[in-house]
Amino acid sequence: MILGCIADDLTGATDLALMLTREGLRTVQSTGLPPDDLDTSSIDALVIALKSRTIPAADAVQQSLEAAAALQRLGAQRLFFKYCSTFDSTDKGNIGPVAEALLAITGGVTIACPVFPQAGRTLFSGNLFVNGIPLSESPMKDHPLTPMRDSNLVRVLQRQTKLKIGLLGYAIVDQGPDALRKALEADSEHRIFIVDAVKDEHLRTIGAALSDLPLITGGSGVAMGLPAAYRAAGLIKELTPAPKQMAAPQGRRAILAGSCSAATRGQVKAAIAAGLPNVRLDPLEIADGVQNPQALLQWVERQPADKPFLIYSSDEPEAVQRVQERLGRDKAGIIVEHLLGAVAAALPARGFTRMIVAGGETSGAVVQALGVKALTIGPEIDPGVPWTRSTSKPDVALALKSGNFGAEDFFLKAWDRLS
Repeated sequence: MILGCIADDLTGATDLALMLTREGLRTVQSTGLPPDDLDTSSIDALVIALKSRTIPAADAVQQSLEAAAALQRLGAQRLFFKYCSTFDSTDKGNIGPVAEALLAITGGVTIACPVFPQAGRTLFSGNLFVNGIPLSESPMKDHPLTPMRDSNLVRVLQRQTKLKIGLLGYAIVDQGPDALRKALEADSEHRIFIVDAVKDEHLRTIGAALSDLPLITGGSGVAMGLPAAYRAAGLIKELTPAPKQMAAPQGRRAILAGSCSAATRGQVKAAIAAGLPNVRLDPLEIADGVQNPQALLQWVERQPADKPFLIYSSDEPEAVQRVQERLGRDKAGIIVEHLLGAVAAALPARGFTRMIVAGGETSGAVVQALGVKALTIGPEIDPGVPWTRSTSKPDVALALKSGNFGAEDFFLKAWDRLS
């Protein structure tokens, strides 16, 4: 196995697994630590999904180091730390502390590059842009858990770590792999480098130049150039074509949306406008016991079998803030996740085998509630979001979507990729 990956949330892991699969690596995703006896003889990359993005930094470090140790025991030659393409974090972490801890075991230097042009994430002069808008002016400034109020990632990351943060800017990256490699080697002052990129060609340049680093950190986009670089270096003989369709177990369809991001709110509106049966969750009613798994499952059983249903908690930032003021920031999210997880766990017994889940925290709760341990990667629906299928019982097809990803018609068109 060439590459062992640690992702700070479930949808981020799926995003990375898709990128590696799409570019030719045989990739498996594990939800939590894999068993030490996992057969990796037919695997080029293994992605471990953690739920460490917003937990205390010390806990995120511990979990990430345990994941790194498991990957190294399974033979991983290099490590990859995956986080969100909008650099979701606070001044306390968790990107900086985890990267620092992983560097302590791998040695050397590393990069930090969350760029994903296909999803509108670009970096120029160390500043992150979302669909052409500075990160600090984008909807991410109102994220309920990790509000991003500074677009300059050199400053953002430096506040999170004692290691010195450098910048490999556009002018260097645009010259190609040799120039980028030489610039990195010539800088002995910094340990982590923010790397500019504004197009896919730059990501492939980064892969070609830096694929031999023992640790790479970033979004899924920076993995784009790694498979071809591994092949060029003779680490793998050939690249494996990505799937275009995925066979899925026959059964009913469900959509569970716990994200309050702008993208998911648009997808919810499109689904409702298209006539999908839907019910909105109210965290205050959940806290009071009015909305509970039993009531929701009774509603589910009354819905037509030929349409997917939608259960969602997505709401505008002002409404989310009011709920957080009443319940507390963490509790407001946790009770929604637990409720959606409980509903999801009951769906397979009711004939539901195909599910879309929106939101990283929600996806983690749903997969945990279902008891899914590992996923094979299927076809891409939209950039960063594939269909996946559980490798054990329950046999379910899952589209685990980051809240920020996907076109407005995502909830409507995703089913066309299943056979």
